[in-house]
Amino acid sequence: MLKICLASDHRGVHIKAKLMQSLAAAGFTVSDEGTNSDTACDYPDLASLVAKKVSNGEADRGILICGTGIGMAITANKFLGVRAASCYDEVLIEMSRRHNDVNVLCLPGDLIGERPIDDLVLLWLKTEFDGGRHNKRVQKICTIEKANLRCDSAAAESAQPSSGPKGPQR
Repeated sequence: MLKICLASDHRGVHIKAKLMQSLAAAGFTVSDEGTNSDTACDYPDLASLVAKKVSNGEADRGILICGTGIGMAITANKFLGVRAASCYDEVLIEMSRRHNDVNVLCLPGDLIGERPIDDLVLLWLKTEFDGGRHNKRVQKICTIEKANLRCDSAAAESAQPSSGPKGPQR
């Protein structure tokens, strides 16, 4: 059975708690990487915990929940071997697995609405990667990732967030 790790920021904490219970009941091995409070927190810290576990093989898949899922996906995609996507409906969930072999699902806690979240997540966990022509494309993504990976940890630690894009101002 798959090892799944979950994390959410304050905007997804209630959804995460529900998912933890339903995934455990379905027989999945689950780990909770936080947060467990609705006190405001920073999603990059939590996304990093899950993405690191997926990247190094401690978990097979990860699930992240924030307001839109976008910030979590951006953060998770900074880790080697992680393919994260923000998905909110059945079509995106299924295609993320079939065509892109997404291993970190980022859910938009504010946008899910009344959709049965358990059903969406179970669909994602049960959907297999199609391989074939999609495998070639995923391998190209991996090649691009490796070619652009910064290995200089000192540079990464000293990097400061930019104030915006560089280049001509419009």
